[in-house]
Amino acid sequence: MPHQKSIECENCASKSKGIFCELEKVALADVSHNKVMNTYKKGHTIFYQGNPPFGLYCVNSGKIKISKIGNDGKESIIRIAHAGDVLGHRSLFSNENYTATATIIEDATICFIDKKYIYKSIQDQPSIALNLIQKLSREMGAAESMSASMSQKNVRERLAELFLMLKRTYGIEEKGRTKLDIKLTREEIASMIGTANETVIRFISEFKEEGLIEQEGKTIFILDEAKLLEFANLNY
Repeated sequence: MPHQKSIECENCASKSKGIFCELEKVALADVSHNKVMNTYKKGHTIFYQGNPPFGLYCVNSGKIKISKIGNDGKESIIRIAHAGDVLGHRSLFSNENYTATATIIEDATICFIDKKYIYKSIQDQPSIALNLIQKLSREMGAAESMSASMSQKNVRERLAELFLMLKRTYGIEEKGRTKLDIKLTREEIASMIGTANETVIRFISEFKEEGLIEQEGKTIFILDEAKLLEFANLNY
């Protein structure tokens, strides 16, 4: 695991999105002193489902998929973490082994903070606990929405909803269209909406033929958000 010279928390580009965003300069300096920053290449696994947690991971940059392996050996992607997100917090505070695996899908820089220091920081700085609760609440809301979508919608609707979700998080406006600034394989997309790879390929082709999206290499561009909303059965 490559180690790099740490960026001070005060100068972290994702500080405003993280759990330490409300700390004063001295407290931030203390966090910086107690973290280890590492860089990871695509494909590296941060932690494995079933292993015990020893601390908390804060994402500085890059993208990480959080996935579970079912009894049938199939992978289900729960969410994609990015800059400002934390990893391993649920297992850390529930004192359980990891219920999922975290794998790098885009080269990432991640800080690790030891379990004892995190517990002490939460006692000393209540804002950290509040920010963690907010993140957990948002994740629970997203998980509930995904669960409802899986049980109530067909594959075409689920794929349209996934593209809209990716647009909200990773969309970059570019010459009258929206670039999804994340590269997912067909297998990963299929895993996220609970279907077969072949089915995803077929519906992506249909979406392209109908002018909803277009593709350049592995990059997807949203062309018609209104039509995607219609296909996804969403009202926002």
